[in-house]
Amino acid sequence: MDNLEFLHEIENASGENISTCYQCYKCSNGCPVAAEMDLLPHRIIRHIINGNREKVLGSKSIWMCLQCMTCSVRCPNNIDIAHVINTLRKVSVKLSMEAQKDRWLFDNLFLDSVKTHGRLYELETIMKYKMAKKDILSDTKMGIDMLLKGRMGILPHSIKDRKMLRAIFKKVEDDRPNGW
Repeated sequence: MDNLEFLHEIENASGENISTCYQCYKCSNGCPVAAEMDLLPHRIIRHIINGNREKVLGSKSIWMCLQCMTCSVRCPNNIDIAHVINTLRKVSVKLSMEAQKDRWLFDNLFLDSVKTHGRLYELETIMKYKMAKKDILSDTKMGIDMLLKGRMGILPHSIKDRKMLRAIFKKVEDDRPNGW
């Protein structure tokens, strides 16, 4: 695989012109979780350009990203870096290289709950997560305490217009290049 193959793969999958990055560091300087990352956002972009597939896709940084969009807003070349990072997550999962499988699982369960109910249904999401992890009994006391204190409901609180919400999710999914 040549160096440009990985760059072209991620540019095509994300729809972003990554190669326009000139390493100004603005994305990294504004990142609220930069201190927790093994690769700062500007370095992720540089490694993509240099074709360092394994380094990027195996990085914990792509899973630390909060998707707050600070990096994307600060980019003088209008690269949606947060979207690039989300694309990297998907590629990493597809290739079973993800460093943070738990976070990917929880993110998807969270979004499924919001898509279904219009907001997070905590009990259902936590139970699905625990069942997927085959770890149903840990944290049971904390869960019961949260229920008893009213911090988490037994039944979901759905929004009224779930049909419109599903249409919004569909539009976002349809607008992503190449099904991303």
